[in-house]
Amino acid sequence: MIVSILGGTGDQGPGMAMRWAKAGIEVIIGSRQQEKAVGVAAELNRELGQDLIKGMANPEAAAASDIVALTVPFAAHNPTLASVADHLRGKILIDVCVPLDPDNVRKMQYPASGSATQEAQALLGDGVKVVAAFQNVSATELRHLDHDIDCDVLVCGNDRGARETVMALVEKMGMTPVDVGLAYNAPIVEGLTAMLIGLNIRNKVKGSGIRITGLP
Repeated sequence: MIVSILGGTGDQGPGMAMRWAKAGIEVIIGSRQQEKAVGVAAELNRELGQDLIKGMANPEAAAASDIVALTVPFAAHNPTLASVADHLRGKILIDVCVPLDPDNVRKMQYPASGSATQEAQALLGDGVKVVAAFQNVSATELRHLDHDIDCDVLVCGNDRGARETVMALVEKMGMTPVDVGLAYNAPIVEGLTAMLIGLNIRNKVKGSGIRITGLP
């Protein structure tokens, strides 16, 4: 399995890339600028002590992978999808984006479709299986490879098989995935991110997360 992370040079992408690479998954970092992707991939490989991660421009990264994760700011969400749409057909897209209010990241600014996940599905059509995941995981915690992350990962999307595939990738990172159903739950999953940011600010921490209790 090859996983590409578009916008992988930002906050969340590097930690996701390193954790998957350590788990034996082939990872490609994508960026609008190939040079930037190659540079970040080289930096992460130095931290890992092995050449496990490649860097490519976003379209090439999407074309070369089996599963694509999108970690760009929401302002770049639709333009990035448009630039790689032809390379996503028949694949799973893990949408990690959150439509935060750019003027106040403790608030949401939902698109007309209801969420970033639903917007991606509407833009890409049924030929792409869009799954929401990792919105509520701290980027800071993802980069701390010396310990597991004390946070569950909420996963939703309209295709059950795609959700199961993404849940297996969550487990590869050493975290617990929770299947929270269809994509109509994505506004709730994404909205929790704004709440967690508020908790981080009020409590002067960087790694608050979500735990689901009472499940078997």
